[in-house]
Amino acid sequence: MALIRKGIVEDLPRVMELIKGLATYEKALDQVTNNVEAMIKDGFTDNPLYGLLVADKGGELVGYSIYYYRYSTWKGKRLFLEDIYVNESERGTGIGKSLFDHTMEIGKKSGCTGMMWQVLDWNKPAIDFYSRYRTSFDDEWVNCHLDF
Repeated sequence: MALIRKGIVEDLPRVMELIKGLATYEKALDQVTNNVEAMIKDGFTDNPLYGLLVADKGGELVGYSIYYYRYSTWKGKRLFLEDIYVNESERGTGIGKSLFDHTMEIGKKSGCTGMMWQVLDWNKPAIDFYSRYRTSFDDEWVNCHLDF
């Protein structure tokens, strides 16, 4: 099993490789414009924009979770799980569950009223995984974004 720990700056080059692995899996590698320098600036300051957990298996990072806080006018403080990813070779070993559980605990300990995330509608393995947590899947809302 892997050790789940808070990510450090030195982890970011490997985390970026894992991010690109997720983007490849989601058929969107060409959309990755983030880089290690931006992740340092955005996540390792006095007021970080995101939190990072990593799955460390014998000194090798095999997965990660990136999250941040958001505010719902209806529900209050929420934790948003931006990404959770485990190397394909490590899937089914409990690492994803451990990352997910640790991320949930961060939300609970910080006073969040719940956790939110997105999953692609074709990603059946992920949907099946999240279903084990009594997840509510929303089919009403349409995701929107605007790039600057």
